[in-house]
Amino acid sequence: MSESVKLIVDAFVSLKDRVAIENLREHRQLLRKKLQDIDGFDVSTSLELIESDLSEIEAGLVRLQ
Repeated sequence: MSESVKLIVDAFVSLKDRVAIENLREHRQLLRKKLQDIDGFDVSTSLELIESDLSEIEAGLVRLQ
C-alpha cells in the first residue's frame, strides 16, 4: 500500500468525510480499469498497488460506520 493513500484515508476518516473517501475509491477503480485495458505492457505491479490502495480505502469506509 502507498503510505500517502493511508495518510489521506486517515485524514478523511478523522474529518468524517465519507464522500471524499468514496471519490478516492472511485478514482482508484477507474485507474484499475484503465490499466486492465492496456495490452502489451506488464502492469501487474501497478495493479497490485492499486488493489492495496483500494483495500486501505475500504478499511477507511468501514471505520466510518
